[in-house]
Amino acid sequence: MDRNVIICRSILENPAVTQRELAKELHVSLGTANSLVKECLEKNLITTGRKKDSYELLPKGQSLLDENKVDGAVIIAAGFGSRFVPLTFEMPKGLLEVFGERMIERQIRQLHEAGITDITIVVGYLKEKFEYLMDKYQVKLLYNSEYSKKNTLATIYHARHLLEGRNMYVLSSDNWMRHNMYHAYESGAWYSSSYIEGETSEWCLNYNKKGRILEVFVGGTNQWVMYGPVFFSKEFSRQFLPVLEGYYHLPGTEQFYWEHVYMEMLSGEAAKRLPKLPQAKQEIHMFINRRPADEVYEFENLEELRRFDIKYQRHSDNEAMELVARVFEVPESDITEIRCLKAGMTNKSFLFKVKNKHYICRIPGPGTELLINRQQEKAVYDALHGMDITEKVIYLNGETGYKIAEFYEGAHNADAENEEEIKKCMALVRKFHGSGLKVEHSFDLKERIGFYEKLCKAQGDILFEDYSMVRRQMSELLERLEGLGHKKVLSHLDTVVDNFLMLPDGSVRLIDWEYAGMCDPLADIAMCAIYSYYNEEQTDRLMEIYFERKPTTEERFTVYAHMALGGFLWSLWAVYKAALGEEFGEYTIIMYRYAKSYFKKCSNIVL
Repeated sequence: MDRNVIICRSILENPAVTQRELAKELHVSLGTANSLVKECLEKNLITTGRKKDSYELLPKGQSLLDENKVDGAVIIAAGFGSRFVPLTFEMPKGLLEVFGERMIERQIRQLHEAGITDITIVVGYLKEKFEYLMDKYQVKLLYNSEYSKKNTLATIYHARHLLEGRNMYVLSSDNWMRHNMYHAYESGAWYSSSYIEGETSEWCLNYNKKGRILEVFVGGTNQWVMYGPVFFSKEFSRQFLPVLEGYYHLPGTEQFYWEHVYMEMLSGEAAKRLPKLPQAKQEIHMFINRRPADEVYEFENLEELRRFDIKYQRHSDNEAMELVARVFEVPESDITEIRCLKAGMTNKSFLFKVKNKHYICRIPGPGTELLINRQQEKAVYDALHGMDITEKVIYLNGETGYKIAEFYEGAHNADAENEEEIKKCMALVRKFHGSGLKVEHSFDLKERIGFYEKLCKAQGDILFEDYSMVRRQMSELLERLEGLGHKKVLSHLDTVVDNFLMLPDGSVRLIDWEYAGMCDPLADIAMCAIYSYYNEEQTDRLMEIYFERKPTTEERFTVYAHMALGGFLWSLWAVYKAALGEEFGEYTIIMYRYAKSYFKKCSNIVL
């Protein structure tokens, strides 16, 4: 880092800057600051000013600054922000307000104040929410298509063309700076750092007397840590970006932060991973930018934000939080221990604590209103009320689909490979199949297949090459099943093992009755089999467990036929969800294979 640049910059920004202020800015002694000022005077970078105790920048000093001019900024805003649910279900974290101002807008404004207007925001999750910034601040948006699968290493990889040969700030959209710490000129790459007393799990820094970072390590005690904005000089990017690109193509780095690459360059691990890349072996220079306490904030979760901005204790402007507060008749500040649960294929859910108990709030996912009738779901829960079959529901809105249910401490999902657990699950299934309970609606496979097919075609072609043939085969199975004339009973239709909760007292609950209705009961056995990715032998054993005997030929055919039809139905469901932007990997193909393979098995069964 060229300290002369900092002195010239400080004098340009404030000709009356004192040597004591320069010493503070440079983190050096007053004597060292005095020597550096003399050096700049001798190099004709600056001169004493006309006013007492002031300096003026000379043309040579301005030329030095021009060589170190900041070209622009890249703001990372692609991620989901899982620790801020449920707020981030509706709004990206960087667009949350702090003291009435959105965090990303505060940073853009501060950049503008420093004369930096070439700003690109890398977006991903809820990308449309950022579009207004293009008009308001003339920023550019860059879409990272891998935002949901990879970490910030991939984000920087996709933005690398913006950094090559340029001096650029690299910022996080969800940082909040009390004071403007940006400048029109910077000297050398740096990483903002804050001092944390006591133990920390943050990324800690070791550095030399001149402030060059020598080591990055995770966790420590009484440490300066990576915290806040970063500056990539063109020299730093020239060495760093080829190494980052090499890491991007290495297997196993998908969840790396870009800082992982830098850390391993310092440790020598990068040279081992990329032995043929010269830049990985070179000494890389980035400096610590030690910031005063309470200047930079990286809010880790909603609890932290609440302590900083008391508005979030009273009113978060979030529909789910407002609902919970209303249902339990408490202020939002009493809703604590909030964390994101694994997002389901249809819904988003979060765990929270109120009045010393934990609950789960379910929020319907995008497009769900087309796929699920919430009034029918509510009718099923009402019918099953008090039977110790479902989870205990505190609130269920048949219009919006919002649901609040008790969280069972110490419970776990059933294991598809654990026969004792599967026996308990099938006993519960037999219980509600034989309960005699009825609802007014049915789950009609023929109607549902036609419905999803229509949705898919409205979004574009269904890309399976043999779709027409398989569709005809499914119609044939539907006709054969209809000819059997089986009685319909209340069925769950989503009997994935993840929906069976094994409670500590040995009992079982079956949750998420969104697709439930009157149907052939053996459809539940079929769905459990395909969701568990069972083969034929495992499926036959599942039938024996359910029936508590060997299945008849007709029962085996019925289960196999529903496996084929279920696989076909859910492959269409996944195709439609993919068209809405939600991908489910190999699930689509696996379901389609069940349709084809179990149709063949059914063809070999003579009734």
